[in-house]
Amino acid sequence: MTNDMTNTMTDTMSSGEQVHQLASALREVERGLILVVTGAGVSVASGIPTFRGSDPGAVWKRDVTELGTVDYFCRDPVGSWQWYLDRFDGLLAARPNPAHRALVAIEKWQQARGGRFLLVTQNIDTLHEEAGSSELVKVHGTADRARCSQEGCSLAAPSGSISRARIDLQPFRDHPSRETLPKCPRCGSLLRQHVLWFDEYYDGHRDYQWNRVQAELASMQLALCVGTSFSVGVTELVLRAAMVRAVPVFSVDPAAAGGPRHYGLEKLTAKAEELLPAVCAELGASPLYSPPEER
Repeated sequence: MTNDMTNTMTDTMSSGEQVHQLASALREVERGLILVVTGAGVSVASGIPTFRGSDPGAVWKRDVTELGTVDYFCRDPVGSWQWYLDRFDGLLAARPNPAHRALVAIEKWQQARGGRFLLVTQNIDTLHEEAGSSELVKVHGTADRARCSQEGCSLAAPSGSISRARIDLQPFRDHPSRETLPKCPRCGSLLRQHVLWFDEYYDGHRDYQWNRVQAELASMQLALCVGTSFSVGVTELVLRAAMVRAVPVFSVDPAAAGGPRHYGLEKLTAKAEELLPAVCAELGASPLYSPPEER
């Protein structure tokens, strides 16, 4: 890893050299913790647009900083629910791509050799769990659940929520209005999305597992960031912890050249859905990988 205070660019490396570099770094972790952080870029190949990316469908172009807030929900719950239904229908229809499946393979490979693995995703889609990730933290919530907006309700923060599949959304879809807004089955108050809004905090709900993420940083031996713009609190936390402990950090992103400058950050300018399966192949951890039987 580089010893100065700038990141190392690997855009001059061949794809094979980048694969070998990341695979070698993963092997060196042995029984320690591999911490993976994924952002919207990991789901682009599944047809889900990024937030801050340059792709034409980037959600940020529609001013999500205003729409994705408690304040907007309180002012216009009908508009809030309409905007999220438009977004979430696409999210829940998507399917895992090779990058999601490769991360599952790396998780199993690491665990099979006695190591530890944790995947922290900024995404609210369900693709990681559909692919098979088990050691998973969704710090920004999830699109397949909702929760009550009334403080004190058992289906509200800090620990309650309800499956989206249990909510009858059809009346609201047919006639969007305050009268047809989804209501809490326990107390009758308005339901809201089970996501971290921009005017909320990571510790606002136990499902975000913020305390677990903070605790795991003490044993992190390698950080792998996939498809993230490094523009949210969790990536800042990981980069800071990595710098303090001199932990190597890899960023997999075809547009990595525009990312942050940070001590020891290795930027792999490649598509995750291409690079990560190739890394699995070098590790002997294909997406169909299963641990060898005990003798």
